[in-house]
Amino acid sequence: MRVSRLGLLFPYNQAVPSFSSAFPQIFKGKTDVPCLIPCGIDQDLYFRMARDVAPEMEFLKPSLVHSKLLPALQGATAKMSASDPNSSIFLKDTGKQIKEKINKYAYSGGRDTVEEHQEKGGDCSVDIAFQYLTYFEENDEELEKIRQDYSSGAMLSGKIKKILIEKLTRVVLDHQTRKKSITEDIVRGFMTPRQLVIDF
Repeated sequence: MRVSRLGLLFPYNQAVPSFSSAFPQIFKGKTDVPCLIPCGIDQDLYFRMARDVAPEMEFLKPSLVHSKLLPALQGATAKMSASDPNSSIFLKDTGKQIKEKINKYAYSGGRDTVEEHQEKGGDCSVDIAFQYLTYFEENDEELEKIRQDYSSGAMLSGKIKKILIEKLTRVVLDHQTRKKSITEDIVRGFMTPRQLVIDF
């Protein structure tokens, strides 16, 4: 099997932003600015490598914060991918698409029948609608009430999905509205490298 040189360099390219010297226009050539990296567990190996080699290069070791990622709609064992439009909710989705995806593809922790669900309750640990609500329901008391109602069987899968559909639709459509107001000048201003006013 032939491996390209670019493929071999990929881990190093991922790790370079761990060091302030990679951004001379921002940090004025300083090599002693600490770095905090929020990342998913799938990116951990690149920054562990960076931590291993940092002392030999006389750089500070970067610090990591592992972020919890949203699971695919089909459940924690499935992969979220842009090549599968039904594996996730995308920021370009319409309200109708969001509703269809959640109702059809969001893995349910509910039981096989209404009677069984009301008797035994739903499993929030695998229910995708509930998992997503842990990110999008800002009221902790309301989230806990949903968890209790669903776990006890008082709330059915259709209801918890309906709650998620309403919240996600609001977030996605609000994002789309805000995105329309972005101009080329705003993008250019954001993307132009510039020195930050920071006291080091």
